[in-house]
Amino acid sequence: MNRDGWKQVRVEYGPAFFDVWIPGHGDILGMQNVVALKNPREQIESAIGRPVAGPGLDKIIKNLKKAVQDVLVAIAVSDNTRPVPYNGEREDGILLPLLKKLQSIGVGKRNIKIIVATGTHVATSKKWKREAFGESIWKRYEIVDHDSTSDELFDVASIGGMTVKINRHFMNADLRIVTGLVEPHFMAGFSGGRKIVCPGLINIEATHLFHSAQYMDDPHATNLNMENNPCHEFALNVARKTGVHFSINVALNSEMKLAGVWAGELEASHNAAVQTLRSWVEIAAAHEYDIVLTHGGKVAVNHYQAVKAAYAVIPILKRGGVAVLVAHNGDEEPIGKKNYRRVLQVLKEEGPVSFSDMLRSRRWQFTPDQWEVQKLNQFFQKAGSFESLIYCTTNIEPDELKKLPGRSGYDIAGSDCADIAVMVQHAIDHAFASSDVHEPRFAYVQDGPYVVPVLRENAT
Repeated sequence: MNRDGWKQVRVEYGPAFFDVWIPGHGDILGMQNVVALKNPREQIESAIGRPVAGPGLDKIIKNLKKAVQDVLVAIAVSDNTRPVPYNGEREDGILLPLLKKLQSIGVGKRNIKIIVATGTHVATSKKWKREAFGESIWKRYEIVDHDSTSDELFDVASIGGMTVKINRHFMNADLRIVTGLVEPHFMAGFSGGRKIVCPGLINIEATHLFHSAQYMDDPHATNLNMENNPCHEFALNVARKTGVHFSINVALNSEMKLAGVWAGELEASHNAAVQTLRSWVEIAAAHEYDIVLTHGGKVAVNHYQAVKAAYAVIPILKRGGVAVLVAHNGDEEPIGKKNYRRVLQVLKEEGPVSFSDMLRSRRWQFTPDQWEVQKLNQFFQKAGSFESLIYCTTNIEPDELKKLPGRSGYDIAGSDCADIAVMVQHAIDHAFASSDVHEPRFAYVQDGPYVVPVLRENAT
């Protein structure tokens, strides 16, 4: 294919990058240029010591009216689907300054428990914990995964007719701290804050309400919006019931480097982070595009997580257009859990319209992970057909990828293609060659699911 007038761009693929050619007139939609924090360790310590709102840890512990050596602390952390900088050996690791602060107050290591808020995700591996937290933390502190199906969860409330239960380790602690990454979230508006508790630490049944078909269909349950958002409101209600004492939220720039940290009272610290992040990640586009290239970022450990990137381009993809989605899918289960795979098959068999009707019918029995398929289906409903998504990965077997809704990159590049750059280039070229438009409008969303393109008539 003639590349005159084309240009090369880098595309993220797990821990690596590769280059592909895109048309010279194509728009590149990316995050605002945000500089990483200088002296991040000092900035983290400062944020912990000077909360956005609410009392500091010293005062919180003093108000517990309990001998400090007896105070039990639970720290909820994100799992492997969020690139939160936790590692104690890194200057931008947020956990070590927190742990040292607790130690300086008099809290002993044996009284601190780190809980991985997995929600309904699979438990994290020992290897991941060691790499994520570093030797200084992994060896010295107890780290446990949340289990949403456990019969030892703690009843906290009945909300919307649903009994909500929370991780018992978390609720048994005298001091409850949450940490997380604030980024766009296609259901709750933004991640971080209250979301670490719900759905991160709740029972499977309550998760079903949070991810119900009714909530997922609500137009307010979308990226960058928390107003009248049923997912946000439910999560916040649950988090309030747990009595979270302190929160640490971080934001990353386009290079995945620490660019902001906010600590303090749960809601105030999260709102402060959201206000700043919105200005970084909301990308104005003047029109819809015929072809969009995007990627799943580091979060796309499997097909389930990569859905976020497809959903994010809904506002800018023209009906009948094509999105080329790149996802590394390097997890042990590169597609997702059994239920997710099963519901994907239902979507493929029924088609976008019938599938949507089925979810609302009385004959449909709620199935865990259906929410992710429902959000993927919203992409197909906007785009118009399964042909509108070309899914590119070399970590799902060709025969398995072909079974999923959408088009397989192998179908275009060849079933023996082992080079992701070659596959993606073939997908882009195919999208142009098969377009009905004489000069298709093209956009590359270079930050994948970490940004949200929105239509703005006055955008330039």
